[in-house]
Amino acid sequence: MAKGKELAAVFLLLLALLGLSKGIPSSDFFDAALSPMDPPQGGKIWVLLAAGSSGYMNYRHQADVCHAYQVIHGHGIPQEQIIVMMYDDIAKSFFNTRKGQLFNEPNGPDVYKGVPKDYTGKHVSPKNFLAVLSGDTETVRGVGSGRVIESGPNDKVLVYFTDHGAPGMLMFPYSHKVFPNKLYAKDLIKTIEGMHAAQRFHNLLLYVEACESGSMFNGLLRNDLGVLAVTASTPYESSMACYYNNTLGTYLGDCFSNHLWEHEDGKPPMTETVREQFHQIKTHTNSSHSCLYGDAAVATLPADAFLG
Repeated sequence: MAKGKELAAVFLLLLALLGLSKGIPSSDFFDAALSPMDPPQGGKIWVLLAAGSSGYMNYRHQADVCHAYQVIHGHGIPQEQIIVMMYDDIAKSFFNTRKGQLFNEPNGPDVYKGVPKDYTGKHVSPKNFLAVLSGDTETVRGVGSGRVIESGPNDKVLVYFTDHGAPGMLMFPYSHKVFPNKLYAKDLIKTIEGMHAAQRFHNLLLYVEACESGSMFNGLLRNDLGVLAVTASTPYESSMACYYNNTLGTYLGDCFSNHLWEHEDGKPPMTETVREQFHQIKTHTNSSHSCLYGDAAVATLPADAFLG
C-alpha cells in the first residue's frame, strides 16, 4: 500500500509539472504535488516595470505601469529598488485632454503623479530592458538613469511588462517610426537562465500583459530555476484592453493588468499566496485565459514577498 501511495504521488507531480509547462494551471495540483518553498533569510525586493509602446492610442500601457508603481511603492518598496521604463509621451501628448495626468480606471486617481522615469524615449528598448534586468551596468552607462537591478542570491525580483505581443515576441517602441523593436522569447529565457547561474535572485516573478504572451514561456521556461511567469493569455490568443474613455478617446487599461493592480490597491498585509492571487485574477479576466509557467513552488509563496 505504501508503495502504491508513493507511485501515486510521483504521478501527481508529473502531471503538475506537465500542466505548468503547457500553461494549463490546475486548481489543486500545487497542494497535491508540492510543499511550500522556504523563504530565504534577509534579502530585498527589486522591481522592473516596463511599458513597451509609444503613441497616444497605446495610452493604457503607460497607465498600467504607473498604476503598478503606485501599488508597489505604496506597499512599502522603496523607490531606489524600483526601475521604470516607459516612453513617456502620453501625459503631455497633444491628444491628452487632461495634460500631465494618466488614469487607469474610471473615476480613478491620477497614477502618473510621482512616478520616476529611469528610461524614456529611444532608451526603452529590448537591449536596455535585458541589461537592466540582468544588472549589466556597462550596457546602460550614460543611458537614462543608468540604474539596474542590483539583486543578489537572497533577493526577490518582480518584473511587470505591458504592451503588444505576437508569437514568441514582445514589442518595444518603433525604430524610425516604421518597424517595432522586438524582444524575442529566446533572448528573455537566455537572460533569465544567465541570472540564475550568476545567483542574481532567489526567486523571480514575472507578470506579462500582451497578446500571445504565453508563447514567451511555453515549453521554454524551465521549472527548476525559482522563476514563475504569469501571463495575460495563452500562446494562441489576444489579451484585451478595457475601460474605453470617451473624453480621452482611448482605452485606460488592460483587462488582466487592471484586475491585478485593482486587486492589490490599498490591500492590507495578507497571507495570500501567488497561486491564490492568480486564481482571483484568472476568475475575473474572462476576455483571455491567464496562465502560469515555470517553477510551481514559487506560487506557494506569499504574493507580498514580491509586491511588498
